[in-house]
Amino acid sequence: MERNERKTRVGLVVSAKMTKSATVAIERSFKDQKYGKVLTRTQKFVIHDENNDCGAGDLVKIMETRPLSKTKRWRLVEIIEKAK
Repeated sequence: MERNERKTRVGLVVSAKMTKSATVAIERSFKDQKYGKVLTRTQKFVIHDENNDCGAGDLVKIMETRPLSKTKRWRLVEIIEKAK
């Protein structure tokens, strides 16, 4: 039996004050069905960062994983761009 591909997302680190954890915000834009206005929605994910590599403002790629704690369901794959 073959398992499915895991979901990956690219987002911005909002908070990295926790030990081995960080909060990543992912924005998505879509058009309102009725009026056509472009709306932006932000969703936050708590990610597992084993080596505490990422800091606030970094652009990161995250991947879905098994539940690691009450809120952590995602893990850090790579840091695309460090904050300036």
